Amino acid sequence: MSRAEAIKQFDRAYKAGVKYYNNCVAQDIHPYPQVLDDVLKDAQNAGRVQIGLVDIPLDLVVGTTTAGRMSAFAGNFMPLLSDDTEFGAKWINLCAAHLDISGTGIHEPIVCNEYMGKFYITEGNKRVSVFKSFGAATIPGVVTRIVPVQSDETEVQIYYEFIEFYKYAQVYGVTFRRTGGYARLTAALGYSATHKWTTEERRDFLHGFRKLQESFRKLNSVEQLPLEAGDALLEWLEIYPFSDLDMAGEAEITKRLTAMWPDLRVQAKGTPIVVDTEHEEGERQSLLRTLGIGKVNHLKVAFVHAFDPMKSAWTAAHELGRQYLEEALAEKVSVSSHVCSLEDADKVMMGLAQDGVQVIFTTTPPLIDACRKVAAQYPQVRFLNCSLSMPYTGVRTYYSRIYEGKFITGAIAGVMARKGKIGYIANYPIAGTLAAINAFALGVRMTNPEARVSLRWSCLPGDPVAEFLEEGVNIISNRENASGESHYAWEWGTYKVEEDGQLAPLASPCWNWGKFYENVIRSIFAGTWEDTGDRDAAINYWWGMNSGVVDVVISHSLPAGVRQLGEVLKMGLISGDIEPFRCEIFDQAGVVRNEGLRSLSPEELMNMDWLCDNVDGTIPAFEELLPASRPLVRQLGLYRDQLPPETEVNK
Repeated sequence: MSRAEAIKQFDRAYKAGVKYYNNCVAQDIHPYPQVLDDVLKDAQNAGRVQIGLVDIPLDLVVGTTTAGRMSAFAGNFMPLLSDDTEFGAKWINLCAAHLDISGTGIHEPIVCNEYMGKFYITEGNKRVSVFKSFGAATIPGVVTRIVPVQSDETEVQIYYEFIEFYKYAQVYGVTFRRTGGYARLTAALGYSATHKWTTEERRDFLHGFRKLQESFRKLNSVEQLPLEAGDALLEWLEIYPFSDLDMAGEAEITKRLTAMWPDLRVQAKGTPIVVDTEHEEGERQSLLRTLGIGKVNHLKVAFVHAFDPMKSAWTAAHELGRQYLEEALAEKVSVSSHVCSLEDADKVMMGLAQDGVQVIFTTTPPLIDACRKVAAQYPQVRFLNCSLSMPYTGVRTYYSRIYEGKFITGAIAGVMARKGKIGYIANYPIAGTLAAINAFALGVRMTNPEARVSLRWSCLPGDPVAEFLEEGVNIISNRENASGESHYAWEWGTYKVEEDGQLAPLASPCWNWGKFYENVIRSIFAGTWEDTGDRDAAINYWWGMNSGVVDVVISHSLPAGVRQLGEVLKMGLISGDIEPFRCEIFDQAGVVRNEGLRSLSPEELMNMDWLCDNVDGTIPAFEELLPASRPLVRQLGLYRDQLPPETEVNK
């Protein structure tokens, strides 16, 4: 019986081999397995390492070590020689042994070389062919690793990261298209970098990963994104726990991957964020809207906060924005406000979506993970998160160009400084912060070319204000005002230290969140929400003074000429006649950052990671930050992709 079945199996395998061969020839593709000797012909290697007995993923077996039996197999390792040849007879006998119910089977491991994560057979080609014909996932093999010479090539760097990963995980088959993937995977699974995986952990991981891998391959068979299943796994782990892969069936995994697909598509493009810098007025005209189809007349809107507005000035400012929205569009919106923990945020948002809420604003960056999870299940709901430079399509992010206000306060500080040193306190080294620091410094340079800006960080140990006062610095720029509604306090904005030690406010940038919320809701009524940017792009609103979402409160105690200067700069920024960074700029190392003939792009401003030459100070390293500051910097930091992954060990 086994031999009859083996003959049938050979016939199926032979047909698959011939079909593969003919398809390759028609497309002018090499139709045979790869040959390692040819791959290594012009490549140097750093040595060989005996790995030992390994369960080799068969989809990673791509060739043979030498060209000896190459023409006997198609590139998919299916046979090309017929059953009446010696090769065919041996293949059938081997297959019969594999099918033998007495249990003799095929037990002897193959012998192969591994190079750059791919396997090349030295002994056991027909065993591989038989196993592949049955769709087996793995085959036992004794492996020798050929290590490539270290280089700057991304592929080689990723492979060296894999070598380090394999020391502890001993898992083949998970690959990535970018560096850092293995460290991120290890951390996302809750392991330290040096955690030695147990047999059970390895088995459970491979079981879940192969389920996701199969769904990913089916979904990607048409679109063929230049991504690996490992990239999809990292995307999955940003939203769902790995344990869900074990519990979910194929249909559920495919459903979730389908919801995540736009983000994977954005990742594959390599330019993930469309920055919307201008509020568009007016209503979008279309035939459907003229007929009343798709026209929105009333919206249910919810605000979700992570902090109590009675205790958080940041949340209080957004609550003022909510109140403004309710007053501005009283008859057209129903608005609710909710405070919840990060752990409960997804449940709260699911409840809101089920209750028919159509727009959800989340007012702090850490809430974006819950947004993504719920947005994948409720694509009809519009989700927005207050953060900057986040590459997710299902959640639009929003922030404001606060650097414009900082430019004005810098100019005022330059005028009012009696000494050549002006203090500046920054909050976190995250996207957009360096633009604010440098804009302030350029404003200072405009009115006081000899002055220096001394930079300190509130996210580091110490008391920057006390340090400046001790040094005799009499002009200090602290955190910007949360809202133009609140009164001046010593910790807000830019202020002057008087001779008697009193602190006199000069000017402070502020957010008008209500104007932003009104503009966004009006864009939905006008039909322009759907027309913002590429449908498959991540959209980041980054509006400025010309949209009314940023302002500068200027103290009435300032000399009239200084107040007038501030108002003139405001009007110039609103009209676009003034651009803070359209000038000659050198950084601290003397490198020319702008010759003065061009405008810097939104991406250059958001991702700015250098300081102007009139700034004294540095950008703090992650290890220097206070522990409470690290989570936000992990999420929005300038070098977030280069940070050591967070695990249970270093949280």
